[in-house]
Amino acid sequence: MPTDPAARHSPGTSGTPTVRPSPTAASRDRVLADRAAELEGLIQPAPLPGAHKVVVLALDGVYPFELGIPHRVLGSADGRYEVLSASVDGGPVRTDADLTVTPGHGPEVLAGADTVIIPPYAISRAMITPDPGALAALSRVRPGTRLVSICTGAFLLAAAGLLDGRRATTHWALAGVFQELFPRVEVDAGVLFVDHGDVLTSAGAASGVDVCLHLVRQDHGSEVANQVARRCVVPPYRDGGQAQYIERPLPPASGAGTGPTRDWALQRLELPLSLDELAAHAAMSTRTFARRFQEETGLSPGRWLTQQRLRRARHLLESSDLPVERVAHEVGFATATSLRRHLAAEAGVAPSAYRRTFRASGPGPSAGAGSGAGTGTGDVREASVAGGG
Repeated sequence: MPTDPAARHSPGTSGTPTVRPSPTAASRDRVLADRAAELEGLIQPAPLPGAHKVVVLALDGVYPFELGIPHRVLGSADGRYEVLSASVDGGPVRTDADLTVTPGHGPEVLAGADTVIIPPYAISRAMITPDPGALAALSRVRPGTRLVSICTGAFLLAAAGLLDGRRATTHWALAGVFQELFPRVEVDAGVLFVDHGDVLTSAGAASGVDVCLHLVRQDHGSEVANQVARRCVVPPYRDGGQAQYIERPLPPASGAGTGPTRDWALQRLELPLSLDELAAHAAMSTRTFARRFQEETGLSPGRWLTQQRLRRARHLLESSDLPVERVAHEVGFATATSLRRHLAAEAGVAPSAYRRTFRASGPGPSAGAGSGAGTGTGDVREASVAGGG
């Protein structure tokens, strides 16, 4: 069978086969190293000249995860930010885990920062009586510098008087303590972050990602923020606020008062329970029942019923494939629209968005129009007792 000499011989040779050497291990390693360097340059490029300087101030007991968020998110913005870390004395910092970190700088770099970020630190008396060194370090920040806190970092800003007369947030589980310690701050436990321009506070853990993406969006627009989000493999914007993550345990039922009636009502949430029916079950007058109920639960009967219906609706959205209309019927809301309205008021999201967030088995149906914007400022109205509408 004839063969093509050009395919078997080098040009200008006679009968000598061409031997193409296979790549050596060294050459493969060089190729892989070049690719790794290219990827590293894409994810963490060197700061550009005149880049916005961000200093992350690590306090004693800092949480390692949140400490790294600004470096990871802002550092992925094509060199637009120079992100440095600092401690209050220039030395190592104990974390809340079994490791110690050594920031690259001392407090002196705070004076040249354009933005200062306070990541969270462990719950301790330092939240009530902050370390004087932390307050002294914060005093180095020049006027006009943007201040950002993540989770318990807001306690330091509040202790320094920087949140007085302002709306702020922190982790929902600490909102009550925060409000008690700092009554001049308006605490909003239902949002992921609050932006006053010069001061931003954010909720717990992953909300640090949200607020850092928000900084990029504010500084450089949505296109850059979306690009950063893709590199970090996170959504560029999360529906709703932290209200959807708040645990709302049932108040304990007692053997007297309205406790037995609350237990009775929980078994009949799908029914349009009226105040008269509840009072009759408790063998009280309507007025006495409403007063006793408020004393025992801190809520009116109508508001309590709405909360329990929403609690059960959340469970069904998380654990079943029931359509939203069926979920509404199962928990006693008159219509799916009523469920959507109440869930948006409490959690800041539509049922479909809530299901997507919490379904462990995979993404649910597409979100319907009208998902909450996550401002946490919706008008919360109490449903009428009858009909759960």
